[in-house]
Amino acid sequence: MLNGAQFRDLLTGQSRGPLAAALRGALGCLEIPYGLIVRRRNTRFDNGLARIEKVPAPVISVGNITVGGTGKSPFVAWLARWFLDRSAVVTIISRGYGSRRGQPNDEALELAARLPDVPHLQNPDRVAAARQALAANPRQVLILDDAFQHRRLARDLDIVLLDALEPFGHEHLLPRGLLREPVEGLARAHVIGLSRSDAIDDRRRRQIESRVRELAPTAVWLELAHRPTQLVSGSGNSLHLSDLKGQRVAAFCGIGNPAGFRATLQTLGCEIAGWLELPDHCAYDERQIARLADWLKALDVQHVVCTRKDLVKIPHESLAGKRLWALDIELHVLQGLSELESLLDHCQSQSSSTRGRP
Repeated sequence: MLNGAQFRDLLTGQSRGPLAAALRGALGCLEIPYGLIVRRRNTRFDNGLARIEKVPAPVISVGNITVGGTGKSPFVAWLARWFLDRSAVVTIISRGYGSRRGQPNDEALELAARLPDVPHLQNPDRVAAARQALAANPRQVLILDDAFQHRRLARDLDIVLLDALEPFGHEHLLPRGLLREPVEGLARAHVIGLSRSDAIDDRRRRQIESRVRELAPTAVWLELAHRPTQLVSGSGNSLHLSDLKGQRVAAFCGIGNPAGFRATLQTLGCEIAGWLELPDHCAYDERQIARLADWLKALDVQHVVCTRKDLVKIPHESLAGKRLWALDIELHVLQGLSELESLLDHCQSQSSSTRGRP
């Protein structure tokens, strides 16, 4: 069984040899039917053969074209705060992938920690969730988390995030690459943001921007940075980032893009003495917690660091006698803020009065 890093090495060709080549060939064969299904589905929506339903409120979608993390949760939180600061009512709607027995999934728990006063509805039927939210308050903005491929609910603003470290999913659809749909799908986006844009040099940023402008010439271009602000514990205690400088730490995560978390952690000047990648949406049950504790016992570290997405599922202040912290990340819009705010202002003005159905 390949872990995340090994699977990425396989996709990129860094894993070599007859077995790796055979695996890539097998994945390439599976990519073909997946691509046919995705293209047929998009064609049905594009041609009006599949129904798109509208609701009487502004709808903003935040999504991506690849699997794995692109920083959607911090961006959704940033959007929600933007509207809250302007006295707008907001509800977040998501599918609830990875939730168990009707409980909130890790993204919902993370957003609840960031935005305790913002309702978050999880329902695979996002149209039903939107109507539920509007029944409670018809004058509000609906933010769809991870919904670029969910085309049944019409949206006023489609925002797509690309990860600067893996922007185009290794140029292949699932399972041969990380693309959920062909890159040409970016043409549907109104806004395209480059997450972790400060993790690459300017030449690479311009290369990505140039290709995006070819695929989506009318989309607003954003460059985003995810900057750590502090370390937080499950009980709400905090630790200054400078306290980790020069320290040996252990780090683990169960997220879609562990490389992004590791790159951020390395900017703090600490020594990563232990590193563990767990499956995305990892369930931190008693057995997994015990495995983590066993792993940590052998490491000479004082602090253990994970992401907030992990921390919200771990009911412990420490593991194996070592303090557990999550890296608190704040989103910064480095480029394109005025154009983005102009679009958001339009959505806010729509939410101030009940819209009739188109």
